[in-house]
Amino acid sequence: MNKAHLLATTLVCLALAACSTAPKGADAKAELQRDAAATLTTSRAHDPELAEALRNCAGYAVFPKVGKAAMGVGGAYGKGVLYENGVVVGYCDMSQASVGLQLGGQTYTEIVCFTDKSALKKFKHGDFAFDAQASTTAMEAGASKNADYGHGVEVYTLNEAGMMVEASVGGQKFTYKDR
Repeated sequence: MNKAHLLATTLVCLALAACSTAPKGADAKAELQRDAAATLTTSRAHDPELAEALRNCAGYAVFPKVGKAAMGVGGAYGKGVLYENGVVVGYCDMSQASVGLQLGGQTYTEIVCFTDKSALKKFKHGDFAFDAQASTTAMEAGASKNADYGHGVEVYTLNEAGMMVEASVGGQKFTYKDR
């Protein structure tokens, strides 16, 4: 099987997974909201300035658990919660595809901060994706103070677990559904 075929298969699988943005049922929604709230508590403990960054942004998406796997071609997927003014307004998911020198699997947390209403609006309307040029800030004490917002967005990651060797290019695509 060639790399193009593997990439196509991965993208199809990610697209199918992305069809169910909102969790199914009230219990699953409540669990995702609890996980997102716990993620925010942990994240603020790692970087106290992050609390101020979250208060000052137009909104933020919290993905408590993103799973990633790769063997030449990779993919990642996670469900999240979108907040505006500290209030849950809907559910979102993230799908990622990548290709390159990569092998392994990992899980991590991702928080996407939208500094302006324009970026938040694009996210909510499905017009939002990261290309290979997007960067993330590993969440640690003081990281938010040095965050460089590009296109009205900053991405923070935390709790990386697993083993991944990677030198690849790819992108992330997000979908959103109101509460």
